[in-house]
Amino acid sequence: MPTRATETARVPEDISGRQRRMPVGGITWRHTFRALRHRNYRLFFWGQLVSLIGTWMQQTAMSWYVYQITNSKFLLGVVSAVGSAPMMFSSIWGGALADLYPKRSILVATQAAQMICAFLLAAGVWLGFATTSFIIIVAALNGIAMGFDMPARQAFTVEMTSREDLLNAISLNSSIVNGARVVGPSVAGLMIGAVGVAMCFFLNGLSFIAVITGFLLMRLPAFERQIEIASAGEHAWEGIVYTTKHPRVRTILLLFLAVGVFGWSYAVLMPAFARDVLGRGANGYGILMSASGTGAFVGALLVATFGHAFTPRKIALGGVWLFSATMLALSFTKSFPLALVFLFAAGFGMLLFFSTSNTVLQTIVPDEMRGRVMGVWSLVFGAMIPLGSLEAGAVAHFVGTPFALAFGAIVCAASALVTLCVIRRREAQNLK
Repeated sequence: MPTRATETARVPEDISGRQRRMPVGGITWRHTFRALRHRNYRLFFWGQLVSLIGTWMQQTAMSWYVYQITNSKFLLGVVSAVGSAPMMFSSIWGGALADLYPKRSILVATQAAQMICAFLLAAGVWLGFATTSFIIIVAALNGIAMGFDMPARQAFTVEMTSREDLLNAISLNSSIVNGARVVGPSVAGLMIGAVGVAMCFFLNGLSFIAVITGFLLMRLPAFERQIEIASAGEHAWEGIVYTTKHPRVRTILLLFLAVGVFGWSYAVLMPAFARDVLGRGANGYGILMSASGTGAFVGALLVATFGHAFTPRKIALGGVWLFSATMLALSFTKSFPLALVFLFAAGFGMLLFFSTSNTVLQTIVPDEMRGRVMGVWSLVFGAMIPLGSLEAGAVAHFVGTPFALAFGAIVCAASALVTLCVIRRREAQNLK
């Protein structure tokens, strides 16, 4: 049933430099899901929810399986790194393609490729040839597909909704990612002990059918290319040049890289933290990951509802500092209940930063550059996971998991402080 639209007013955007709509009337939970009024986004939302539950099941099962057959914290980082490193090479081309071709067609192809990878993992475990090398190869192939998928999916969000509903849609995207992150690891933790990791991989493969079906059912206008290019290389290079010369885009991406490398990598250490520090098994590991996902899920709903009422700077930097404080506290605890509390708060803080920075990035760039800018964003995302995984795995290997968590938290907090100083200095220069 339609609801009364929130009254808005245009105010200057403190990070983007553009005007934005800010609610000036009452804000209620009725507006939390307003992006779902768009039919295409509804199809994406529900299909993606099913698929992401499978994705988190697979990620949880893969980490546990690798640690089980290798007993190596370093190899945990290696597998995660190899699974994401190809994104650094394919994401730039993926962003360029997203500006030149129908994004839906790209997404159907990339989702199908990831589905095949999931089935290969299931077959490998069932038939007994899923060695560490095999898992690394499949993870690399999956990473290539993700490199083409991420920029197209990020840039496609505004086409499924509208610029007015973009923050809400991105926050809802985060809510389903983290809602699935609550359900997926918990289910995987139970299934690993009951039926084995292969079933987690197989069910993930089936889950892609839901999101592919959603894409095919969408009603979209005929695609019209808005730009012509001299060469594919030149077209992709323009996106890189734009992001390096645009001061606000550059600032967001540098902080995103720092937090990603030294903060997001905490998830790589959770199998070791669960078993070696807390003395828990697969089920405990799944619960730990679900606690972080629950915090992020709650944060996503709050941003979807109240995000426009606060400046992006406060939400993003506040989120980084909350994440840093709670991860530092986590590094000192050996209590399982306290670890759940700290991971809940850490997930909440990380979501505040990621969803807000993503929204600002998409709204400050012109439409014809969005795919390529999100390609660079995906490149940074692809770089931060292998770099962070290797950093976290190496530090944990030599000086212990708790120290690795604490070190990452301190670097994230310092990076946010430096970013705030850079923004204030830029503002002061603009006032002169």
